[in-house]
Amino acid sequence: MIVNTYTYTTNEIKQEQIWKLMSDVNHWKDWDSTLEKSEMLGPFETGNFFMIRPTGGPDVKIQLLEVRPNSYFKDFTKFPLAKMVGEHFYEKTSEGLKITITMSISGPLAFLWNMIVMKNIVSHLAEDVKIQINEAKKIK
Repeated sequence: MIVNTYTYTTNEIKQEQIWKLMSDVNHWKDWDSTLEKSEMLGPFETGNFFMIRPTGGPDVKIQLLEVRPNSYFKDFTKFPLAKMVGEHFYEKTSEGLKITITMSISGPLAFLWNMIVMKNIVSHLAEDVKIQINEAKKIK
């Protein structure tokens, strides 16, 4: 298994603001320049799916394995002979809102899918979180 984690703490936004942004999958494409498409297939709840299309790539169906409103969601993407999981934590702390994203990939072809997909996601996490914070600031 290959695992990568990024953590950032901010006082610029509240937990509810980032949650509204992240649970509104249909609008991810409006602020995430790496996506051509983002569509929630049902409510943002455990067990439901959403679709994204990375710029120039194919549609990818992702399942929400666990959703705890305002604080956490875990998503799952299946690739041939590999499984990728993203865990997104939004935790109130005395220092501010702690945002933690952990990406992991496992399976016989994890090394390949890490090179093709996950490595790119992980390399942009710091930039992505800053964009998310800026977008969440617009939410009242």
